[in-house]
Amino acid sequence: MTSQMSTTPVLNTTFIRPYGFYIRGFYDLENSNYYLIFLGVIYVATLLANALIMSIIWFAQPLHTPKYFGVFSLALVDVSYSTSLIPKSLDMFIYGNRLVEYNTCLTQMFFVQYFSAMESYALIVLAYDRFIAICFPLRCQTINSNTKMIIVIIISWFIPFIVVLTMVCFVTRLSYCKSVIVNSFFCDHGPVFKISCSDYSINWFLASFFVVSLLFFPLALILLSYVCIVVALLKIAEIDSRRKAFKTCTSHLILVAIFYVPLLVTNIIAWVNVNIDTNTRILNTSLSVSIPPLLNPIIYTLKTEEIMVQIKKYIRNSGDKIGNNHQASDSTLMYH
Repeated sequence: MTSQMSTTPVLNTTFIRPYGFYIRGFYDLENSNYYLIFLGVIYVATLLANALIMSIIWFAQPLHTPKYFGVFSLALVDVSYSTSLIPKSLDMFIYGNRLVEYNTCLTQMFFVQYFSAMESYALIVLAYDRFIAICFPLRCQTINSNTKMIIVIIISWFIPFIVVLTMVCFVTRLSYCKSVIVNSFFCDHGPVFKISCSDYSINWFLASFFVVSLLFFPLALILLSYVCIVVALLKIAEIDSRRKAFKTCTSHLILVAIFYVPLLVTNIIAWVNVNIDTNTRILNTSLSVSIPPLLNPIIYTLKTEEIMVQIKKYIRNSGDKIGNNHQASDSTLMYH
């Protein structure tokens, strides 16, 4: 395959910036059209599920608490994460637009990596809320007010922005003189810099820093918070009270497992240099980044009593309104 190149002499060498990159994706995957339809269904369901949970939190006054500000932030990240990834992938492989222009590629790279990190940091925010609520029950409203939670959320959005922006900016210094085929289903940072002809050691370092600081460091903080939570729960004499307190953490723990287990498996395989078929790796990656945003709102809805109460209240009020409208309509007919 060929692509237009622009060349600029730099320090007696030829710097080559490609017109764009060809995304390998699901091109030679058997029955790939069915898988693309599956991804499309996941995307629509993700939008609907997260829109539902955000609407409930937005309109239900009892849910305007630090905990649900964190849940709202996670739902917003889920929508953004899926939107930065799936629609472009469907466009590329359904309509055959696999050549992605250079700047468009870097833009997608930034947003996918950014919202991936934000997913991780949103889970930290929820762990922070549970840590304060269980370890400092008498002072939790003072320590973690709505205003303070909003500040924590803003910080959690800002830190990944700086790291990811730096990581993507360093891709622009790379020269491409051979292949422009990216072995992924989107403009993935690692596969893009690895096909460069330049020395990409600094890009490798930044990628490793990204994984450690924005993915595994949050996991370490989450695990540490739960160590503190377990210690605090063991000090509670009543087993029933201990069980009820820990029950408030189950939704969050499930989300952590869904997000981090595939991530850990993928990175451990990469670090130990185990050779995996490209299609298998792409399928694993696509599922690990598309499934969690769909499951997060479903799990929080089903496992959280306060949200279920608000949903039942909304359904009941909607039923009452429909009943009142029917009664008013019947009365009008009788009058005439």
